[in-house]
Amino acid sequence: MEIRKINSSVITDTVKKLFMDMNYFIGEDILTALKKAEETETSPTGKNVLAQLIENHKIAAEEEVPICQDTGMAVLFVEYGDKVVIENGSFEEAVQEGVRRAYIDGYLRKSVVSDPVFDRVNTKDNTPAIIYTSIVHGDKIKILAGCKGFGSENMSAIKMLTPSAGIEGVKKFILDTVKYAGPNPCPPVVVGVGIGGTFEKAAMLAKKATLRPIDTKNPDERYAALEDELLTEINKMGFGPAGLGGINTAIGVNIETFPTHIAGMPVAVNICCHAARHKETEI
Repeated sequence: MEIRKINSSVITDTVKKLFMDMNYFIGEDILTALKKAEETETSPTGKNVLAQLIENHKIAAEEEVPICQDTGMAVLFVEYGDKVVIENGSFEEAVQEGVRRAYIDGYLRKSVVSDPVFDRVNTKDNTPAIIYTSIVHGDKIKILAGCKGFGSENMSAIKMLTPSAGIEGVKKFILDTVKYAGPNPCPPVVVGVGIGGTFEKAAMLAKKATLRPIDTKNPDERYAALEDELLTEINKMGFGPAGLGGINTAIGVNIETFPTHIAGMPVAVNICCHAARHKETEI
């Protein structure tokens, strides 16, 4: 396989479009789930909320305006082919420029501050984006990206369970986290779960899980069954759409796993609001 050269401007233009599109156009997996939730919702108030969310998505797409006023923090999971060379700049710089242009040219709210504790001065272009990169064999670049709002991000949690906790301990922590979140993350939510690896790996898996289409299942039938079980239990909590009551507190539970140490069982829960903006592309 020969080396493939890609101009940095292609990366910038691709990333810009990616983030503008995901802020204007809801994913089909989410829209389908919301419509199904509207059909099944037993609470009149909850049904009305879901109808408004669906109408909101329609208006956003028609007028190309943000689905939600919190246009989130940019997160990208990149599979970078080892036969790719970026010309006229670096990959990192090109991605950051793409995010910058999307948020400025697309009139998306800029919500990133330069220092997390002391200054907290807005960067005015929503950069820097968070980029996770894996080097893979090939001559292509695959990007899975999302805009993570913080009403839901703030409700996320991680716990370093030990193996003795077992599957019941895993389920309890996940359900307790969602119950504690209550109406705060703008339900109906998508719950991303990461199990295994190390402290930071579990959290990264949970974030990536929120970006997986909710009409897909974990390839391991045991975890696929656990996704269904957790979704059922979460929807019994009764928070419902917008936290106003109902049977649709969540529209999806996605689990991702990774091998871990014999002494540990890290579990992370990343909660995502109903907007659940995610999009992927390949260059």
